[in-house]
Amino acid sequence: MAKKEVNEMSFLDHLEDLRWHLIRIVSAVVICGIVAFIFPGFIFDQILFSPQKMTFPTYQWLCEMSQFIGVDDVSFCADSFPFIIQNREMAGQFSIHIWTSIYVGFIVAFPYIIYQLWKFISPGLTTKEKKTSTGFIVISSLLFFMGVLFGYYIITPLSINFLGTYSVSAEVTNEIDISSYVGLVRAAVLASGIIFELPILIYFLAKIGLVTPAFLRKYRKFALVIVLILSAVITPPDVASQIIVAIPVLILYEISIHIARIVVKKDFKKQNKHDKSS
Repeated sequence: MAKKEVNEMSFLDHLEDLRWHLIRIVSAVVICGIVAFIFPGFIFDQILFSPQKMTFPTYQWLCEMSQFIGVDDVSFCADSFPFIIQNREMAGQFSIHIWTSIYVGFIVAFPYIIYQLWKFISPGLTTKEKKTSTGFIVISSLLFFMGVLFGYYIITPLSINFLGTYSVSAEVTNEIDISSYVGLVRAAVLASGIIFELPILIYFLAKIGLVTPAFLRKYRKFALVIVLILSAVITPPDVASQIIVAIPVLILYEISIHIARIVVKKDFKKQNKHDKSS
């Protein structure tokens, strides 16, 4: 009966259904954002501003690694960064506070966002596909949070270390605006979280027949070039940082090929079974 009702839904009914899912998503982001807004000390001092301190775990690890291999890298083993963070606009800090809270709300509410999107498309799926919804939500959220952590602990400190210590002349002092600093952290974190959703994207593209394992393998070299370009965009322009970022993305690409192969194989078996039964 429910299936019949779904099939009889008009285009406007689908739009109305989508509207309510979007309202729930926005509400979840706003609620989580309000909570984040209430605790600026934790969000800014403990999270956002931590990567600009040399006590950050990534710098300590890189310092130990450089000493272990015999490279005296003062940029990772220094006492502090040669720059300060400042605000030059009257409403600068308030604006950063609001937008950062929204970003945090989106990150925290991401599993619920995926759940609502899945609820919207689930009426058009089979019973077997609906049973995999829990796994889909968990895997999507896990990949996203892994990307967020990768962006926070790898891309962000590498970017701050390179850009914050870069100097064209001793006459120039780095006094970085808070919007520039926070924008870098937010971009690195969100970009990584979205990039780590690559296997999920490939799964759906393979499901609707837009990509195949053969296609992904054939254009692997082009994918490598795109990944390197993407790494150059979201990281400092040094080779080491680009390689560090490119490696997990390439691993995700290989995993995506395997996922596409599983999807195509299942669809092929399903089609053969349907042909035999008919």
